[in-house]
Amino acid sequence: MAGIVVFFDFDKTIIDCDSDNWVIDELGFTDLFNKLLPTMPWNSVMDTMMKEIHAQGKTIDDIVEVLKRTPIHPRIVPAVKSAHALGCELRIVSDANMFFIETILEHLGLKEYFSEITSNPGFVNEEGRLRIFPYHDFAKCSHGCSLNLCPPNMCKGVIMERIQASLEGKKKIIYLGDGIGDFCPTLKLGKCDYMMPRKNFPVWDLICRNPMLIEVEIHEWSDGEDLEQVLLQLINMVSVDARFISVDCKLQTISASNLTLPKPLPVRQ
Repeated sequence: MAGIVVFFDFDKTIIDCDSDNWVIDELGFTDLFNKLLPTMPWNSVMDTMMKEIHAQGKTIDDIVEVLKRTPIHPRIVPAVKSAHALGCELRIVSDANMFFIETILEHLGLKEYFSEITSNPGFVNEEGRLRIFPYHDFAKCSHGCSLNLCPPNMCKGVIMERIQASLEGKKKIIYLGDGIGDFCPTLKLGKCDYMMPRKNFPVWDLICRNPMLIEVEIHEWSDGEDLEQVLLQLINMVSVDARFISVDCKLQTISASNLTLPKPLPVRQ
């Protein structure tokens, strides 16, 4: 086993768009969505939109068909399968919703590769319409994050701390993300972990503006091809390091001369 846990954001990381916006736009409800957005929290807007979409005669099957057309870079599926084959545990932490994520993953044949998906609840009720709720019920209490960057319904940093506390044995973490919400969990990672921010996206900008807060090693990526290359190089690097430790204990040697290692990101000061 590689001794690595890989965390993926979902929107604009695994898929190449925002899944909420994709469904709303493809079903033709963009104008109503934009009108409601300033009036209520995002999850409430999405739940209201699902109610209106249902009232207008759109079915769950219509939503599923839209989700099956979600844009994704062709190297993402091979990257996920390769990381799993190399012994990594794969998890998703996303501010999308469970129904969208699971539907897309099932369509791609990827759901079984992830040991845990953490996202906003999304399910089909007895009336046949999709309900979407916040992961954290912020109407009752705050999730406790003091960073003032995380949305009220989800702090991925709090989620990361919970998962870190539950991991058995010494595991290295690789985290991939693009959005503002991916900055908080970045701050929870240590010197032996790796963060893969999507270059020129919000989390990249936050990392570049706050280098003194960052302990984790940074390796950027731009598209699915970059993601696959950098991720698999990092996994191989960590695995080779682990084999060196094991083999050294037996007074043997191992060659890594054919391994091209990714260069850490030089964070702007």
